Amino acid sequence: MGAVCHTVNPRLSEEDIAFILNDAADAVLFADPGFAPLVAALAPRVPALRAVVLLGEGAPPPLPPGIALHDYETLLAAEAGEQAWPVFGENTASALCYTSGTTGRPKGVLYSYRSAMLHAYAANTADAFAFRATDRVLVGAGMFHATGWAMPYCAPMAGAALVLPGRHLDGASLVRLLNAERVTFASAVPTIWLDVLQALERSGARLETLRRVASGGSAVPRAMIEGLGRHGVAVQQAWGMTETSPTVTINAPLAAHAELDAEAAMRVRLKQGRVLCGADIRITDAEGAELPWDGIAFGDLEARGHWVCQAYLNRGEEGAADADGWFRTGDVASIDAEGYAEMVDRSKDVIKSGGEWISSIQLENIAVSHPDVLEAAVIAAHHPRWQERPLLLVVPKPGRALAPDSVAALYEDGRVARWWRPDAVLLVEALPHTATGKLNKRALRQDYQDYLLRQPPG
Repeated sequence: MGAVCHTVNPRLSEEDIAFILNDAADAVLFADPGFAPLVAALAPRVPALRAVVLLGEGAPPPLPPGIALHDYETLLAAEAGEQAWPVFGENTASALCYTSGTTGRPKGVLYSYRSAMLHAYAANTADAFAFRATDRVLVGAGMFHATGWAMPYCAPMAGAALVLPGRHLDGASLVRLLNAERVTFASAVPTIWLDVLQALERSGARLETLRRVASGGSAVPRAMIEGLGRHGVAVQQAWGMTETSPTVTINAPLAAHAELDAEAAMRVRLKQGRVLCGADIRITDAEGAELPWDGIAFGDLEARGHWVCQAYLNRGEEGAADADGWFRTGDVASIDAEGYAEMVDRSKDVIKSGGEWISSIQLENIAVSHPDVLEAAVIAAHHPRWQERPLLLVVPKPGRALAPDSVAALYEDGRVARWWRPDAVLLVEALPHTATGKLNKRALRQDYQDYLLRQPPG
């Protein structure tokens, strides 16, 4: 119809949601009745809003004068079955998503019909998601999270069924839904899949039809790949962000990898993969010089392509791509000679100890290999001599007695340099997450960044 579909994250603060609705100049708001109190609080703060459409039965929210209230099913029933498809340019805006706002106000990324279509074509190629009409696809990412990782475009393109879990993303609920709906492919952040593995372990249930999983948003730990593998499920890691529609790289094997032993093959699978046709990546140093693809050098990751953001909505030059279309992603990465990108860290999360970089992601992946660790996070803690040192926070699995020394011992086998080892291991009941399911390291830094300074000398 030519309108822009703007999906909004209800887990953000009311202040951020009000900012987003006004920044986008939203005119019509579709909402589940369960969000009626939130809609009632927001409506008076959005001058452009002219109508609210409820998507089901429930108590309607009180609205200010001038804002109409509609029922979705009633609107549909009043329309004829056949509609004339409008014709407009392929660069017309089609969808709008906002970043999660963990570092300042959320920023809008506006997608065109052209970018959405080209991304769906690329994401559906044989080495990527490769959906078929026989697939049943569960979308574990919210529609506000880069349009559900574009699965609602990729699946219909192939005639595959879409399964939407709603708000029930706990492990037990997902296991029941995956089996009841005969899901063959599913996508979600690693946190959700680790919860699914816990549910399977507790219940003894099996995944009856699920065969493939796509995961991203944060680095996929080895324990997740191996755990789902024991249930006959292959994990495919991908990398992208709201600003890249989202998929830019995806991990698919090369012919040469068939000769690798199990350990070497796993090392490849832990990378975020090769770039899709239609996009491009590079890494640069602090001066902007391009770094080699040798799997050793790492620097700021940049991306460009048919579906990569050129500028944020209403932000002018702030955060925009350069004149050649290169967009600074905020990730630090290496790229090997075969073109596989590996995320070292977010630029704001990387630990700089005595002038040298330490990857929090690598340290976290080692921590979650411990049989009694449910989740782990590494942050940069202030240090009187080295400026920053790694601090490891771990959540034990339910019912397990976890000794911090047993986790610290994981780093003594040579997997990382001696000076990379965390200075302390803290047991915590839970770790905070952002509204998109990623670890909220900003909150952890606020709470723990002075921990090492408070410890007695020696």
